[in-house]
Amino acid sequence: MNILLAIDGSAYSHAAVDELLSRPWPADTHVMVLSVVEAFHPEYAGWQADYVPAAMEAQKEVFDVARKLVNETLELLAPKFGGEQLIAEVKEGNIKHEIIETARNWPADLVIMGSHGRKGITKFLLGSVSEGVLADAPCSVEIIKLKDHSAHA
Repeated sequence: MNILLAIDGSAYSHAAVDELLSRPWPADTHVMVLSVVEAFHPEYAGWQADYVPAAMEAQKEVFDVARKLVNETLELLAPKFGGEQLIAEVKEGNIKHEIIETARNWPADLVIMGSHGRKGITKFLLGSVSEGVLADAPCSVEIIKLKDHSAHA
């Protein structure tokens, strides 16, 4: 079984990691831990071209943080799955698209991810990555919600 675990460092993705660890899985289960960083578009700087180098450096730092997050998650999963059954990926692009394409190309049997639980205008403006993945993924998707809603603060 191939499980794609999509994480972003939030309490919601920590809940997804905990859920993955809490269950029994077949011995031949492979887990890919994926974190996606939104792409930086220099053209957004417009007339502020002097800010592009600083923004690109900030993007590199965001990528480094994502790599660290993925590696820390691998360490948590290693006792249960073994190092040879774990894969790390950090990608840049549209989060929903990259999760779906990774699930398709790997190929994943299951995507596990947390839900931020946005509602109302925030959901309308930001969209819902988890709902988009659920609608378009080529495999089953499990969306983990927090039982304790105090993380919404």
